[in-house]
Amino acid sequence: MRHRKQGRKLGRVASHRQAMLRNMVTSLFKHERIQTTEAKAKELRHLAEKMVSLSKRGDLHARRQALTVLRDKKVVKKLFDEIGKRYQEVKGGYTRIIKLGVRRGDNAPTALIELTKQIKEVEQK
Repeated sequence: MRHRKQGRKLGRVASHRQAMLRNMVTSLFKHERIQTTEAKAKELRHLAEKMVSLSKRGDLHARRQALTVLRDKKVVKKLFDEIGKRYQEVKGGYTRIIKLGVRRGDNAPTALIELTKQIKEVEQK
């Protein structure tokens, strides 16, 4: 029984699953939207939300923690300089999952996971 066990196995061993999720979260921050299966998108959401929360802190320790997951310095720079500032006033809900239907080859349910757009209200004086 799987009582109190979190996360999906996604048909992979732990090291493959971890590497796949790291690659996917890096691609998500690089392109700001990716298309994948629904199960992978739901697992990716947790990791992506954690990375955005780290970028909102903005200190050196948070940057080093993000580097252990992302492994691409350009993406980490984009995450801390652009994405973290975009969500500074928001307390959660940084990603959105849109269901797209089924994949043609194997009938797997697909989804689009993207970063939500936060528009800062600009006071006009």
